[in-house]
Order: sequence, then structure tokens, then C-alpha cells
Amino acid sequence: GSAGQSEQTAVRPQLAKEKIEGCHICTFVTPGEPQVVLGKDKAFTFDYVFDMDSQQDSIYSNCTEKLIEGCFEGYNATIFAYGQTGSGKTYTMGTGFDVNITDEGLGIIPRAVSHLFRGIEERRQAATEQGRPVPEFKINAQFLELYNEEVLDLFDSTRDMEARKQKSNVKIHEDANGGIYTVGVTTRTVSSEAEMMQCLRLGALSRTTASTQMNVQSSRSHAIFTIHLCQVRVCASDNDTETDNRLVNGSSEMNEFETLTAKFHFVDLAGSERLKRTGATGDRAKEGISINCGLLALGNVISALGDRSKRSTHVPYRDSKLTRLLQDSLGGNSQTVMIACISPSDRDFMETLNTLKYANRARNIKNKVMVNQDRASQQISALRTEIARLQMELMEYKTGKRMVGEDGLESINDMVHENSMLQTENNNLRVRVKAMQETIDAQRARLTQLLSDQVNQTLARAGDGNEEIGNMIQNYIKEIEELRAKLLESEAVNETLRKNLSRASTRSSFYGPTSITPGHLAPKKDATEIIEIAKKDLEKLKKKKKKKKKSDHDEGEEAEGDEEEDEMEVDSSDESDSEEEKEDFQADLANITCEIAIKQRLIDELENSQRRLHTLKQQYEQKLMMLQSKIRDTQLERDRVLQNMGSVESCTEEKAKKIKSEYEKKLNSMNKELQKLQSAQKEHARLLKNQSQYEKQLRKLQQEVTEMKKTKVVLMKQMKEQQEKNRVTETRRNREIATLKKDHRKQEHQLRQLEAQKRQQELILRRRAEEITALRRQVRPASGKVNCKISLPEPLQESSPRMAPIRPQTTGATAPNGTRKHQMRTGGLYSTRTARAKWQSLERRISDIIMQRITLSNMETDMNRLLKQREELTKRREKVLRKRDKIASEDTDADRTVLSLTEEMESLTANIDYINDSIADCQANIMQMEEAKEEGDTVDVSAVISSCTLSEARVLLDHFLLMAINKGLQTARKESQIKVMEGHLKQTEINSATQNQLLFHMLKEKAELNPELDALLGNALQGLTHINFCCFCVSCSCLASDVMKLCGETKARNKARRRTTTQMELLYANSGDPDAPPEDFSAPLLPVVESPEGHKEPAPVPYLGDRDSVAFSSSLASKSNAVGVTSPAQAARSSRAARLQCVHVAKGHTKPLLCVDSTDDLLFTGSKDRTCKVWNLVTGQEIMSLGDHPSSVVSVQYCSSLVFTVSTAYIKVWDIRDSAKCIRTLTSSGQVSQGDTCGSSSVAIPPGENQINQIALNPSGTFLYAASGNTVRMWDLKRFVSTGKLTGNLGLVTCLMVDLAGKGQDVVITGSKDHTVKMFDVVEGTQGSISATHHFDPSHQDGLEALAIHGEKLFTAARDSCIKKWDFICKQLQEQVERAHSDLLSSLAVVPGSSAVMSGCKGGLLKFWHTDTLRALGEIRGHDSSVNDICTNNNQLFTASDDRTVKIWQVKGSLEDGIH
Repeated sequence: GSAGQSEQTAVRPQLAKEKIEGCHICTFVTPGEPQVVLGKDKAFTFDYVFDMDSQQDSIYSNCTEKLIEGCFEGYNATIFAYGQTGSGKTYTMGTGFDVNITDEGLGIIPRAVSHLFRGIEERRQAATEQGRPVPEFKINAQFLELYNEEVLDLFDSTRDMEARKQKSNVKIHEDANGGIYTVGVTTRTVSSEAEMMQCLRLGALSRTTASTQMNVQSSRSHAIFTIHLCQVRVCASDNDTETDNRLVNGSSEMNEFETLTAKFHFVDLAGSERLKRTGATGDRAKEGISINCGLLALGNVISALGDRSKRSTHVPYRDSKLTRLLQDSLGGNSQTVMIACISPSDRDFMETLNTLKYANRARNIKNKVMVNQDRASQQISALRTEIARLQMELMEYKTGKRMVGEDGLESINDMVHENSMLQTENNNLRVRVKAMQETIDAQRARLTQLLSDQVNQTLARAGDGNEEIGNMIQNYIKEIEELRAKLLESEAVNETLRKNLSRASTRSSFYGPTSITPGHLAPKKDATEIIEIAKKDLEKLKKKKKKKKKSDHDEGEEAEGDEEEDEMEVDSSDESDSEEEKEDFQADLANITCEIAIKQRLIDELENSQRRLHTLKQQYEQKLMMLQSKIRDTQLERDRVLQNMGSVESCTEEKAKKIKSEYEKKLNSMNKELQKLQSAQKEHARLLKNQSQYEKQLRKLQQEVTEMKKTKVVLMKQMKEQQEKNRVTETRRNREIATLKKDHRKQEHQLRQLEAQKRQQELILRRRAEEITALRRQVRPASGKVNCKISLPEPLQESSPRMAPIRPQTTGATAPNGTRKHQMRTGGLYSTRTARAKWQSLERRISDIIMQRITLSNMETDMNRLLKQREELTKRREKVLRKRDKIASEDTDADRTVLSLTEEMESLTANIDYINDSIADCQANIMQMEEAKEEGDTVDVSAVISSCTLSEARVLLDHFLLMAINKGLQTARKESQIKVMEGHLKQTEINSATQNQLLFHMLKEKAELNPELDALLGNALQGLTHINFCCFCVSCSCLASDVMKLCGETKARNKARRRTTTQMELLYANSGDPDAPPEDFSAPLLPVVESPEGHKEPAPVPYLGDRDSVAFSSSLASKSNAVGVTSPAQAARSSRAARLQCVHVAKGHTKPLLCVDSTDDLLFTGSKDRTCKVWNLVTGQEIMSLGDHPSSVVSVQYCSSLVFTVSTAYIKVWDIRDSAKCIRTLTSSGQVSQGDTCGSSSVAIPPGENQINQIALNPSGTFLYAASGNTVRMWDLKRFVSTGKLTGNLGLVTCLMVDLAGKGQDVVITGSKDHTVKMFDVVEGTQGSISATHHFDPSHQDGLEALAIHGEKLFTAARDSCIKKWDFICKQLQEQVERAHSDLLSSLAVVPGSSAVMSGCKGGLLKFWHTDTLRALGEIRGHDSSVNDICTNNNQLFTASDDRTVKIWQVKGSLEDGIH
């Protein structure tokens, strides 16, 4: 049959080392449930779970005991133990053989061996006691080791330790039934438990073990100990079947034997391990790699067998020799138990999680278990089963339960169902009768009480009543009521008997004359006597009944006599003649069956009485013979006495009288005895006469029974005919219903097909519409400048990954001779489109998997870092504790020192608790990611690939090839960049060391005049302030680099000439001195531009003195296509009189701009083209382009050489001093990773993350606030850690603003889609969730879009085209403007140096309002497309638009009187 694979989990206790290092327990076993909880709330359920305090005995009794019993019945068995290194597998299996181990600590294998031989002995003793042949047992053992994918024989005593490196001679084969066996393995025959344990011990000592950092004696190979059990025993069968078989065969001493075989695998797997944790190198590392390969193959087999979606796929048993050896145990012919051994410590969290996931998959495996018999035994067993089935079927035919209809079909007799229904109804009626009887008794008692009360009241009125009379009256009334109830019952019984008699007379037409004849009713002598005795008994019983008529007694006696003479049981059912024909048939049949049973009992009684009469007759005849002989003896004695009397003459008269009197007495007594015997003879004659009458009555009754049986057969035939008619009618109706259901299903199927076709057509139409739109965009006419910019290499380079899927289709469509193939264009287009869709889904899935694994890896790195910190703090706390105890014991006056040490210990304990909380949060995030990964597997890669046609597979192969080439190129470029960076780092370190030495010498010269500086240098010489100097020097060089990059200005270099450098020139060699030679300028100090090939190169920046002359010539622009430029704006004549002038336009992005930020010298722009560009406002040049974003850049902020860009759920942190390098990646969930980890390919937002809408920095630049979902996450930029969240918004937070409230306190204003504006007060150092301190009311009518702060005034703009002004101090609404714009409001900013606020809308219009009264100051057409963002610096405004440009505006004069 099919059996699930049993799964158990064992949690080992914590080790002493783990307790010392402060490891916490991260597992929890639910009491009374087979469930283990990992972390906070991730639960895994198995068949059994054993906690840390479980004993080996309980593990064995629950897991292995039933497997050994199954082996005696011929079932194969396997038991696994697996888990990470050091989780207790070898201890659980019992293959370690520790010298100090106790009986309680024995593992599974020693207990199983003991159980096996104990079971053999018990079976032999049981067979001897029962007199059966003793079963024969033969036990063989094998012990294999799988070391580095080589199968080694541990019983082979000839091999040496060096032979393990050579190729093994053991071969693995598969028999015809799919069973696995090995060739070339030593098999040892064992006959006792001690011999088996000796074999096991010798093999275990030969096993490969070694020491790692995680386990002192670590198993370096997989071990498989196999026991083969062969058993010859007498076939176990049922007694009835065996007796029948022996009767058929004619022999009672023949025994049938069967041969059963079973094999039991005990598998001790080596632990899964990570080289970075075990610290393995050399051979240990190779062993670890081999172990993990085998376990990976095992995991793939478990996935293929356990995953329901992959059950139809190939199971990779041959990927490893481990899975090949265990092929029977995994989905084959074996009862398998898998024990997952896990560590409870939180530092092994990832290994424990993977082990539990491994075990969870294994639960779904279904094995096909069967008894291993030889062929003769199998055939005998099959024949025995068939005989038992046929005998059961024959018995059912004999009893009438099963019958064959006229059409030859078998069916179950309806009488069986009817009988069960009647039994159920009978039980229900019996319960009801009992309940009714109780009700009647209660009502009778109540009626008696009422009547007695009534009589007592009457007597009381008459004045004659007392308590005794009342009790007597109550007893009389009670007796009267009982007699009345019995009278009613007798009348009901009498009426039922009359009805039954009338029904019996009407049924005479069915079975001849009635059985109740006058002859039978005629009084007979003994029957009359019996009736007379019964009447006397009844008279005695019924004399007690007072006030009862004589007729009642006569009727009761007549009824009793009728019952005794007729022997007919009364059926209590009162049926009317108007019932249906079927019910009449059933009632008649039931009555006839009942009468047959009664007559049969009567016949048996008559036969018994006849036998008794025969016995009495024999006794009387013997007694009669004895009496006759006695009479003869007496007559002889009389004759002899008379003769003596005549002969004796001398006797006196007195003596004669005496003798005469004696003989007369004797004669009288004999006469009396003679009379008795004569009466007995008469009685005997009467009995003989009655016997003839009984025989006649018996024959009559037998005839009646035969006639009744015939009548029963006739009735049953009529019922069968009626049932057959009903069955035919029901079958016809069922067919009609089935036909209707089939039609209904067809209609539903057609409906679903039509819906699917409709969806497919809509999808095709949508795709065609998108293609038409794309073609129209390509064909759209454009100006020469735009055409020039479209042909730039940078956009092409950036879009090349997205264009890659289209390239192989165009090249693949060309024939070898260069002509295009036109046939089957429609089918080709459709398959190409399908292949493109499949490739996009695969690419998204691959990107999602990469992102999930990167995120998990980052989380695991964070957890390992926290674990190391906790270990260091724990050791430090132990040292402080020992130091405090030592000081406290030695010095009695050291209270202050002890107090300081105690405070230090408390701080260390607090830090450890904080780290433990962080570890728990990290584990919870990992569990959440794992759950999201399981839920998010919507695209099954194997299913997509398996559903591909040949042409689609070719397209996918081309795409995969291109992807592999691109990834290889990217890897090579990254490696070359790393090498260049390493070279630069070494050069920088050399320069830094040189600068440190020069600085030290310079300070040494000046230290002669300054004694404090001299002391400081003395400490530096001792190495105390070396770190400070290094930091100072690095910061100096970074400062010089920063100035060089940001300004981007280099004066015209003079011709290099040979001269001696001074100390200052050597110290600041990279500071951009004009007289320095070109070799002294290191490459990273120049502005970095990303070239079309993808790697970053330093680009020389020309010096331009005047900002207004900042236009490139066309030739220069065409040469540096990759760099964006700002060009002077050509103002219209009408706008030249305005006080707000557009002075420059920045162009360079290929798609609409979404965000902008600026300082006095730098401009930062983010766009839908997935880049953020950095512009130098002094030179008007683009300094660098920050790319590799997963999607559009929706927000950008700058602070102290760090640029923060937002794309999807990620915030990238760029250090623009260091070659525009991404140094951190922050996520919306609070994770931090080093470098760029989100990738440049377009990916969906990972599970557990949210889209980040906007970010904002506090004025001091120490905190970053990121709005994602309905919360705002806070980041401490000093440590790059998330400190908490701002909560309370119901809708998405769409805009964000931060202001400084005081020293160390920020005020955060949020606007959300729930129409509300909230204020949060954030004090430095606050952690966790922070709620809003104020809610600005009345709220807007729609979602918020923009915020602006001007002094103590707050301006808010929403999608309802309303601008509101609030007072910060009193939190009150001061002014508002309805319908400020005809289009949707999109941005808001305060104009620098003027009392005006500026708003932009989706139509490109800019409007200005007075900050005090919100009076309109004028409007100006800023852009032809939507204005998406506005920012300001000290003297300029910047507007970013969908037209791919940023306009730079300057205010000339005051705007208070209007802009014109």
C-alpha cells in the first residue's frame, strides 16, 4: 500500500560552549503537539518532535520500534538522521561508541539490534509452546561508507587508510523489480546480539572522522549500516480458511511455509556545513564539498518527490551515489523514518531553518510498501486471499445477502437493508416506549395525588377527615388507577388479537385452509389440565384485584388460552386496509415469518416432549417387570407357607392367628401397591394415547410450516418484481439526471473556453496597441536638435539591455543568402511574441531570485556580525566580572572601583540585550523573507521551460546566451575596476604614509618652541595618537579631493619644468596646485564620467570663468555626447520685463525628470531613464551620471559629499568623492547592505518591501527620513542603521518635509493620501515607533502633493487644487486658496530672498503667491509639459519637467508687487 514518509525532529541540548558564549535558544516545542516553533512565530509540524530534555528511549520507542516489528513481517525499513555538523546525528543513531556512554544514552542502532534478536527468540519460543515448526532466521550485515563519492566497505579488513583515495570496487545495481543491491561488498552472517555489536563497532572505528571548528569529532562521510533478515516460517492464516483447505485436500498435517526477506538501512549522514563556519581547509574542505554535493542531490530528490507540482518530473536518483543507494527508501519499497537533528542556539539559526525546510519537504513523500516474499509464497498468499474472498461471497449467496438478478447482475438483497432499517426503528421505538412508560407513571402519580386531595377536601368539609383515612383513600385510589390501566392494556391486547384473527382468516386465500381448526381447539385431557392449572394460578393472582368484573377475568383467561393453544406472538402494529400495496406485502411477509418461527419452536417443544414420554415409558416398563417378578415371588411364598401350615400339625392356634394376621397385613399392603400400579398403568396408557395425538399434531404443524414457507416465497417474488420495477424507474431517472448534468458541464466548459478566448484576444489587442504606440513614437517627427540627441550613444547604451530581446529575432529572420523569409510570418510573429513574453517572465523571475538571495545573504551577514559582537561582549563581561570579584575579594576599600566595574557590567549587559533583540528581529525578517519567497513563487521556471515549443526554446537559448555574455563582460569590467581601485588604494596609502612622515617632521621642528606640542608628539611616538594622525591625513586628502571634484576647475597648466619640490608641495601633492606637474594628479580626483562602454574614466573639465558664457560649441558637444550641458535660455521679448527670468536650461536626460535637488554649486536631477545626474553650476557641465537603478529615480537628496537616490524600494548612497561609487544600499524594510546590491535590471518590488515615495534630510545632515507605504523610516547616517518609524498615517505618505526645532530635535511634516497633514517631534536618540504629536485640521479634500516651510509658516498643496497656509506656533489655518490651478498641483517651493511661494502644476504653469496673504502675484508658462518638482538654493530656482529639461530661474528684484 501507499504510506507517507514519517518525519521526526530532535532538538539537542545546548552545549556548554554555547552557554558560555551567551547563545540564546531560538527553538520552542509546543507542549502536547508535534510542532516546533523557530524564531518568534514560524511553526513546523511533524509526526513527532523531541525537545532538549527527551531521552533516547522515547525516540527509539516512537520512531524505530514499529519498523523492527515490520521487518519480521517482510517490510523493508530505513531510518535517516540528518542535520548540520554537531547537531547530534551520530549520537542519536548510536554509531559513535563512546566508552563513557550509559544504557540510557544508547542510540537507535544498539537498541534496534537488541530488539531484533529479542524478537527472534520470542518467536521461536512461541512456536515451540504452540507446537508449530520453529521459524528459521538468517541475519546478514553490511556496513558501507560514502567518502568523497566513493563507496567504501567498512568490513573489508584488507584495505588500508591510503586505499580510501583510490577508486572503489563496490558496484551499485538495480534488479528487475526496481530494488537496489550492491556487488563487491563484504557480507557478514551474525547469530547473536554481541556478534552484531562487535561488527558495528569494528566498522565504526574504520569510519572517517576529523576535527573542525564546529565539532571535535566530525563525521566526514555518510555511513549506511544494513541488516538483511531472511525468515522461513509457517504461513499464518485464519482457522476457518485453513480448516476448509485441509478438508478439501484430505490431509490435516500438511504445513505451508513462506520465505520473507527484509532489509533495514540505518543511515548516519554527515552534517551539512559551511566552510566559513567549520574553518575547513585542504582535505577537510574537499570532504565538506563532497558531503554538501551528496546532501544537495538528496535534497533535489526529496523536492522532486515531495513537491506536488514536480511529481511528474524526473527524479534525479543518479546524481549521487548516496541517493542511488537509498533509492528504495525514497519513494520506493520501504518504510522510512527521517530524523531531523537541529541545534537550538540562535547562532545556528540559518542551518536550523534549512534543516526544518528540508524535513518539511520530506513529509510529502509517499512510499509504496509491500511484503518481500519469494515467488512461491507470493502465489500461495494470493491464492489463499482469493479462496477467502470466494468463500465469503459464497456465504453471502447462501444467506441471501447477495443475489443474481434476471439480467445476470449481482446485487445486495434488499432484505439486508430492510432488516437493518427495521432494527434501527425497533431500537428507536423501544426507547420511545420506555420514555412513554415513565411519562405514564408520572401522570398516574399526579392524577392519584389530585384525586386524593379532592377527596380529602370533601371529607374536611364534612368534618370526618383525618390523616389515616386520607392515606387509606390515597392508597385505594392508586390501586384503582393501576387496575384501570391494566384493564385498558388488556382490552387493547384483546382488540389486537381479534384484528390479527380476522386478518389471518382473510389471508387464507394465500396459503390454503387456516391453521386454527376446530379439532385443535377441541379440549384434550392434558391440555385441559394444563389450562385448568393456569386458570387456578390466574385466580390466585387476580383475587387481589377488587372491583373487577368476572368477564374481565374470563377474557384474560381466554386470551391466555388462545396464546397457549395457538402459540402465536402478537404484532403490535395496527395497520389499516388503506395502506399501500408494498406495505401490505411487507407486513404479511413479516407475520408469516413470525408464524413460521413460532410453529418451528412449537414443533421443537413437541419433539422434546415426545422424547421425554419415550424415556418415561421405558422407566414404567422396567418398574412393571420388577413388580410382576415381585408378585410371582409373593405367590410362591404364599404357596410355600400354606404348604408349611398344612404340614405343621403341632402349631398352636395362637401362632396360626399371628401368622394369619401378618400375612393379611402383607396382603393389604400389596393390594394397595397393586392399585397404585394399576393406576400408573392407566396413566401410561393415557400417555401413549396422547403421544399419538402429539404425533398427529406435529405432522400437521410441519405441513403448515411448509405451506407458510411456500407463501413466503410467493410474497418475496412479488416484492422482487416490485423492487425491480422501482429500480428500472430509478435507473431511468438517474440517466436523465446524468444527461442533464453532462449538458450543463458542456455548457460551462464552452463558457470558460469563450472567456479564455476573450481574454486572449484582449491581451493580443493590448499588445498590438502597445506596438502601434511604440511605432508611432519612433515615426514621430522631431527637430534636428532632438534627432541629434536621440542618436547619442549613451541612451543607446542604456537601453541596450532592454533592446537585447529583440536583436536575435531580427537576425534570426534573415536567410543565409541575406534575403528575408516571408512565409509563415504570422505564426512566426505569434511564436516570437510568446517567446518574448516567456523570456520576460523568466528574466523577472531570475532577477527576483537574485534579489531574494542577495537580501537573505545580507541579512545573514548582519546576523553573523551581531553574533560576533555578542560573543565579544560576553567575553568582555566575563573578564569584567572576574576582575570585579578579584578586586572585591582582595581590597576591602575599593568600593568606587567595584561600583564602576558594576556599571560597566550593566552597560555591557544592556548592549548584549540590545544585540539579542536585533538578532531576534533579523531572524524574524529572514523568516518573513522565506515565507514571502514561498508565496511569491508564481512563475515556475521549469513549467515555463517545459511548455516551450522548439522555436520558443531557440529564442530563449539565444537570450540566455546573450545574458551569459553580458554578465561575463560585466564581471570582467568589475574585476578590472577592482584591480584599478586596488592600485589606487595602494598608491594612496603610500602617499598617505609619506604625508604622515613629512607632517610629523614639520610638527617636530615647531615642537621645539611649543612644549605642549612636544608632549603630544611624545605620545605619538609611543603609538597612542597614530590613529588620530592617520584620520587627520585621510580627511585632508579627502577634503582636497572633494574640492577638486566639486569645483571641477583647473587653471591652464604651465609647461612642466624640472625643479625641486618643497615640503608643502609634497604634503599636498594632490591638492590641485597649478605648478604641479601632470603626473602628480591622480585619476580619481578628476570628474568621473561613465563612458559608453560602461567603465568610468576621468574626464578633463575646461575652466570657464563667466557663467553666462557657458555654451558649448556644436563641435565640442558632438564630441562629448555622453555629458549633459546647461545652455543659456533664449527669453521671449514679452518675458524680458518679468522679474523672474529663466537663465539656463539643463539638457541631458533621455526621459522625463521626476526630482531635483541643489546646493549653491551643485545640481542633482533624477529621471525615468534610471539615472541621477550631477551638474556643476559654476561650469554648467554634467560632472557624473549615477546609473544602475532598478527603475525610475523618484527622489534625490545631497549632504556632505553623499548623494541619496531613491528607486522602487531602495535608497542608494553614493560617495561622489570616490569615483561616484555606491557605498550602501538601504531598503524600505530597514536592511543595509554594503555596495550596490539592487542591480540595474527592472525587477518587481521584493516581498516584504514597499515603494519609497520621497526622502528628506534633517538640516544637520545626520538623519534621513524615507516615506514608504503609510510609515516614515528613520535612518541614523552616522552608523547607517534604521532607528525606528513614524507611524499613524492611514494612507500612503506622498510628501515629506523636515525642519529643525531645537538642538538635537527635528520636526517632520508628512502629507498622505488620507488627506491629512501630521507633525512628528523626533528627539535625537529616540528609537522604535513614534506617533504624531499634532494633526492639522481642517484637512484637505484630496491627497497631499507638496509641502513648503517658510520660517514659522507651513504651506500645503493637495490634489484638490487647494493651497493652505498654517501657523507653526498655534497650529491654526490662516489662509487658503481654492482652485489655485486648473490642472493638478504637483509641486511647491518658497522663492529665495522674496516673500513669495511658487506652485507648479501638471500643465507646466508656474504661479506665485504672497507668503503672508496668499495673494496671487502672477503666473508664467514654465514648461510645455508637467512640472514634477521644484527646488531652490540661496539665489536660484530649479524646475524639473516631463520635457526632459531642468530650467534654472533667477529673481531680479522683489516679487511682492508682482512678477511683471
